[in-house]
Amino acid sequence: MANIAAIKTLRERTGAGMMDCKNALDACDNDVDKACDWLREKGIAKQAKKADRIAAEGLTSIKVCEKCHKALISEVNCETDFVAHSDAFKELVQNVDSVLLEKGCTTLEEAKAATENLFTDAGLKLGEKLSLRRFTTIEAKDGECMGSYVHMGGKITTVVILKKDNPELAFNIAVHIAANSPKYITEADIEPEALTKEKEIQAEAVKNDEKLKNKPAQALEKIIEGKVHKVFAEVTLVDQEYLIDNTKTVGQLLKENDNEVVKFVRYQVGEGLEKRVDNFAEEVMAQASGK
Repeated sequence: MANIAAIKTLRERTGAGMMDCKNALDACDNDVDKACDWLREKGIAKQAKKADRIAAEGLTSIKVCEKCHKALISEVNCETDFVAHSDAFKELVQNVDSVLLEKGCTTLEEAKAATENLFTDAGLKLGEKLSLRRFTTIEAKDGECMGSYVHMGGKITTVVILKKDNPELAFNIAVHIAANSPKYITEADIEPEALTKEKEIQAEAVKNDEKLKNKPAQALEKIIEGKVHKVFAEVTLVDQEYLIDNTKTVGQLLKENDNEVVKFVRYQVGEGLEKRVDNFAEEVMAQASGK
């Protein structure tokens, strides 16, 4: 028969309910360590039932190693915004970042294997489907400068590396990136396929424009190039209007400070993922039927 002290210890270690802890200790002859494993095994079974549920909430975060000049930016997902703001979930995210940075994981497969126990324990405690969606490790070389920004407690996280040391500029550009969501640093970074496709679209649009029918071919080519540039300027960092001073572009700001952006990463929670749509009536019916 499980004793109160052992139940209390097991609850503190796993976050599981009292009856679950009692049953685990009864099944494991009051051995707390074995009971932890027993609960984790049961947690794994519960997680399997959650496989088809949508985890599109969560947090993005960043962990910086000052000694090695590396930063790890990650996105960890859960099912509800309520859980995303819980202390237990925030602790999970911090622990995940620490493990990934310490072990130097380079692939998502490696990262998931390295953090499997953390997710199993947290899933048992929080009762939701939890997952590591993505992560990136970014490193500043000698002389370079790293800046980062976390928006709304982790809804958006950005990190940027500048060629020359300027912490204030790095931070301000990280804030700009969070707000304006660029995809490229300069037009030179745009994939050739994307440029070709956009040129074809704009060429067709020009061809169908009655006002441009009598323009010479050379002039039309310039018009097409201008239209393509305008489209990509919206998602190219150096061409965007600077968030803090819209009288200049980010490129002009960098030139004024004799600096360049080497690399940036921007994560936003749930971007590209299907969001869960709760139906209160269905939820009530499901609970009433014991599902």
